[in-house]
Amino acid sequence: MSVATATPPASRVGLIANLLGQLAFGLIAMTVCIPSMQEWSALLDATQAQVQLTFSGYVFAYGGFQLVHGPLSDRVGRKPVLLGGLAVAIAGSALAAFAPNVQWLIAARVLQGAGTAAGMVASRALIQDLFNGPHRTRMMAFVGMTMGLCPPLATLVGGQLHVRLGWQSNFVLLAVLGTLLLVAGWRGLPAAAPAPRSDAHWLGQLVSGYVRLLGERVFLLYVACVAATTATMYTFMAGAPIVLGGYGVKPQHLGWYIMAVPLPYILGNLLAARLVHRLGDRWLMGLGHGVTLTGLFLMLSLALAGVNSPLALVLPLTLMGAGHGLLMPPALSGAVGVLPALAGAAAAIAGLLQQLAGALGGYAVGLVTHRDGVNLAWMMLALGVCGALSMLGLPRRGRSNSGVG
Repeated sequence: MSVATATPPASRVGLIANLLGQLAFGLIAMTVCIPSMQEWSALLDATQAQVQLTFSGYVFAYGGFQLVHGPLSDRVGRKPVLLGGLAVAIAGSALAAFAPNVQWLIAARVLQGAGTAAGMVASRALIQDLFNGPHRTRMMAFVGMTMGLCPPLATLVGGQLHVRLGWQSNFVLLAVLGTLLLVAGWRGLPAAAPAPRSDAHWLGQLVSGYVRLLGERVFLLYVACVAATTATMYTFMAGAPIVLGGYGVKPQHLGWYIMAVPLPYILGNLLAARLVHRLGDRWLMGLGHGVTLTGLFLMLSLALAGVNSPLALVLPLTLMGAGHGLLMPPALSGAVGVLPALAGAAAAIAGLLQQLAGALGGYAVGLVTHRDGVNLAWMMLALGVCGALSMLGLPRRGRSNSGVG
């Protein structure tokens, strides 16, 4: 029975808030200390490359350990994995707060990422376990809104704490927040039953689960759509500062232009939550891709026409942000719902490939010049087309929710 119909409204709101908090913790931990990174080189007597390792080490562990937590949550249950991950993340945050040098801080950040990865995977899998059909897609829309809000808000809070209380205060905040989430998860989340035990070795089950998922064409198409969409966004985040700098935008004003994408993304997720009952997942994804490609074509057309200004770059991308907000909830819902018994492993693969595709998109920005917005627009449009082609390969199921019950 779906939690959407089995619990009273007050309990449902509490459960949703709990799940969103668990999901958001990893992104908050990733971004809250970014303002401090500008000064870590001097404060910790470190090179800039070492400072960057504090971030890339976290991202690598955050993405990679999802492959461990996902199938583990299928085997032993979501809640034990989530609580164990929070305990590891709290320990990593405490160690980071007392880091005497950059090597210590890098190790602590890797430990943090390994722990917070559990929250991303287990919470997505719990959504699959507890919500059905359109209710699940609505939950994924709430997830998208939360993930759109967290990075800019965490960066803002982290900068204020850094200036007022020192860089260590950000990790103290994370340790306290992790402890609160640990209590909330222990008391407020249901203990969903793990998969039935078998005589097979756990490592063999882990591998067989991944092999089975990777053999599911529909799953791969959903994940390809999610990964291409994430890569488009990361490419924008990496390339827009370069292009906007060439247009005369100063660093202190850059954030106002960058927000032209996350804010419509939140709006798109809100619309997805309202429209999924009327349109169904496939139509919602098609609408999202259509809006996204319209924005990217407009961006490219203006750049090719020589309209080189900050607004010509970012205003068309408000359409991309809204389109991503429409298509990501049903795409994620479909990915984790193809094989419900392997929802944890599915969430792990989707999360890892999102990170890898996004990282590759951001890296590719540095391989070409960006005197104007033309090359950036071509790169983003190519990724957007890849995502749309992935959706076109999905089986047609009318107005039903693809891959969900």
